[in-house]
Amino acid sequence: MPSESANRAPTNDPALKARYRRIMRFAARALVQAWWFELVLPRFGMSRLAARGRIRRLQKLARRFHDLAADLGGLMIKVGQFLSSRLDILPPEITRELEGLQDEVAPESLAAIVAQVERELGIPLERAFAGFEPEPIAAASLGQAHRARVSPGIAADLGFENVVVKVLRPGIEQIVEVDLAALRRVGRWLARVRLVNRRADAPALVEEFAATSLAEIDYRTEAGNVERFANDFANDARVGTPAVVWERSARRVLTLSDVTAIKITDVAALQAAGIDPNAVAGELARATFEQIFVAGFFHADPHPGNIFVTPGGEGGFSLTYIDFGMMGEIPDDLRQGLQQFIFAVAARDARGWVVATQRLGVLLPSADTVELEHAITALFDRFGGMGVAELTRIDPRELEQFALQFSELVRTLPFQLPENYLLLVRTISLISGVTSALNRDFNMWDAVDPFARTLLNGGGASTLRSIGREGIAILSALARLPQRVDALATRLDRGELAVRSPEVEQRLRVLDGSVRRATSAVLFAALLIGGILLRPSDEVLSWVLLGASVLPLLHVVLPWRLR
Repeated sequence: MPSESANRAPTNDPALKARYRRIMRFAARALVQAWWFELVLPRFGMSRLAARGRIRRLQKLARRFHDLAADLGGLMIKVGQFLSSRLDILPPEITRELEGLQDEVAPESLAAIVAQVERELGIPLERAFAGFEPEPIAAASLGQAHRARVSPGIAADLGFENVVVKVLRPGIEQIVEVDLAALRRVGRWLARVRLVNRRADAPALVEEFAATSLAEIDYRTEAGNVERFANDFANDARVGTPAVVWERSARRVLTLSDVTAIKITDVAALQAAGIDPNAVAGELARATFEQIFVAGFFHADPHPGNIFVTPGGEGGFSLTYIDFGMMGEIPDDLRQGLQQFIFAVAARDARGWVVATQRLGVLLPSADTVELEHAITALFDRFGGMGVAELTRIDPRELEQFALQFSELVRTLPFQLPENYLLLVRTISLISGVTSALNRDFNMWDAVDPFARTLLNGGGASTLRSIGREGIAILSALARLPQRVDALATRLDRGELAVRSPEVEQRLRVLDGSVRRATSAVLFAALLIGGILLRPSDEVLSWVLLGASVLPLLHVVLPWRLR
């Protein structure tokens, strides 16, 4: 848990205090706007009015956030990068407002960068590098990169001369501290909203993001991540990484071999090099599945600026990853649950999907899984196998009808987002956006199927161990089955068996709330009328009744318990 000081804005630096206030003003305004249009107006029967201007409001909000993030930098850029890559769920009118945040961040001055390099390496820049380009090739939220050349002696040992030097922005540690303090406060706000806290522990998610962000501002951690990732894919010719130059690296300076190539979303450049963008999308999906479901160690910031396509090699190209500051690690038990999930998706197995979702902790055991299984079966039957482009061509009325059919079920199900899923969800979201940018017709189902078959055919020792453990669990359950059946029969005989229906319970809660609000409305009307009638004879009692009528009125019109 963060300390109290981590939750407060800095009190000594006026510039940092002003930064904190700007972030909080933006967050407060955005939350109030969402509360008003998405919760208050629909309660007064104005849902169509709220929906009519939703895209325009989101565009304006995205534009304002773009300006704020570009001006402030820091962790705000990370948030913008995530949103700008959600091509699969956000309309292009919104993602276009944030696209500039991918690569366009104001660089630090050369003097500040040189001072940082010399301070970290302990030697003058001329001795550290044979050449150092003053113009950065990339300016990111936490640091920037310059091309350079190592000395002939070091180049002879390494086998290459050209390098990229990543330098942490001076003072970025203090900026990250301020941004995290603001995000923690926003997380506490969201924790009070029932619609959010029943699905996710917002403060815990912020803490997970904080841990990864703090790791990103120590380049020694990133250097270790590069080498671990390279070892995981040492036998895969389609995945590449830069090499670490340890002699010229420190906590705030990281020197890597120069692996610059074609940006992965530059479709025109790929086609000019004779590379099929759809094949690139397929390999990207396959490499992502390998990281998550097999290695259990994945690149958690795979936005288009961090993946190059290098022509040549096996199959005509390879994917080269850079920027390993944000990585995710999946423990064995979670990875087994994810494998079970991907098997269910590939087989269009609704029951398996429900069981895997429960095992992953996303769906609580109290859920009405029978109705959910029917919904997932219908989803697989109608939309399974469709790519993004096919989905966009479906009649919107059919999608709306399908959504309405199961909206009440989804709303009442006890879903939640476990705290260790933040990086995994972020990675899948970014990869989905990149594959859609490469080819709107790209079908992720086609990428899942062969990968799932590889796992099922024993494509790794971890999979064999997982299948063995599943077999032992099944045998154990079978051994206990007679005893459990006997206990169930005993409870039936005694009349002790209780049947719970989450959907019925939810409807009863809604009905109870309606009755309570109706009672409050009657009480409000009685107090109001009584106060008005008593005005001529007893003004004091009249004002007491009129004042008391405010409380039941507030219970009727205000959403104290957000759902």
